[in-house]
Amino acid sequence: MRIDRLRIFDVGLPLVHGFETSSHRKTSLDHLLVEATAADGTVGWGEVASPADPYYGSETTETAWTIAVRYLVPAVLGTEWETPADLEQSWARIRGHEFAKAGFSIAAWDLHSRATGQSLAVALGGTRTTVTAGVSLGIEPSIDALLTQVERQVAAGYGRVKLKIAPGWDAAPVAAVRAAHPDLDLHVDANGAYPDTAESLEVFRALDGERLTMIEQPFAPRDFVAHARLQAQLATPLCLDESIVDLADLGTMLALDAGRVLNIKVSRMGGLTAARRAHDVARESGVPVWCGGMHEFGVGRAANVALSSLPGFTLPSDVSGSDKYYARDVIVPPVVARGGRVPVPTSPGLGHDVDVDWIIENTSRRFDTAALPV
Repeated sequence: MRIDRLRIFDVGLPLVHGFETSSHRKTSLDHLLVEATAADGTVGWGEVASPADPYYGSETTETAWTIAVRYLVPAVLGTEWETPADLEQSWARIRGHEFAKAGFSIAAWDLHSRATGQSLAVALGGTRTTVTAGVSLGIEPSIDALLTQVERQVAAGYGRVKLKIAPGWDAAPVAAVRAAHPDLDLHVDANGAYPDTAESLEVFRALDGERLTMIEQPFAPRDFVAHARLQAQLATPLCLDESIVDLADLGTMLALDAGRVLNIKVSRMGGLTAARRAHDVARESGVPVWCGGMHEFGVGRAANVALSSLPGFTLPSDVSGSDKYYARDVIVPPVVARGGRVPVPTSPGLGHDVDVDWIIENTSRRFDTAALPV
């Protein structure tokens, strides 16, 4: 297989409800969509779901655009390959920039599965026909406002709710949600906002009494030692997210017992090939995994659904319906959750049509190799 044309679209969509984490608040998102056209005319799509600002990690929409146009496009264009892993070797010497790489990896997997007549889930080795979805809720102006949001998602059929926490917004809102929903599958995510101090330990000890499924990423991404120290003092499993960029990081987590649950994000790990490898290692090590999200548009969300069909994804994943985030998504049909479950598409590739007209309508800039001088 050979990719003869690439188009990149910088697309912005408003969120139906503003979302606040420990670092910032957002009301809209800008992601890059990658369209890859093979020599035989087959088209695959990928999504670069990097945030606009360097708060989750060091990558941004702007850095991803530069890396994509200047380095990934020349590496991919015209390269002969048989499997997505083969194509990914074309950019292996590029250090970091996992979000940018992930967009091209997803496009390659979409192309490959379409060319072989398989659904993306089957091509990855998925075994499920539906996946259990959870929702992630941001920091709200008040505990009452948070309880309203939780009630809305529970009423929609979601059995797992993740709450964003930050210093000053932690034990009290979590206790209020737990009191209102004693049997809810509940966990919290700090996005690395807490310092490794005695005061933080008291917060996590309080949370340890709330019967949480997990406490996600309490400390800074590279501080494996602090996570290991905290895990030794809590009954609640710690989950690592930002800390795990590659398999070496996963090895460190396992060796230090710095976390007992793994959040696998396609974007954070550089694509579907790396995400599948992380799933395999975690499964062999007895570590439960789930698929985290970056508020992806439909392209990235569909890839997450396919990945979540693998057998090791035993916890609810962030693959909630498109309508929770966007009034109109970039795929048709949108991802839909019923009773907290999302069906895994069975048609070739991502299993959804891409609404190119809607993408173009919401594009602020684009790149097209067909427009380059010969």
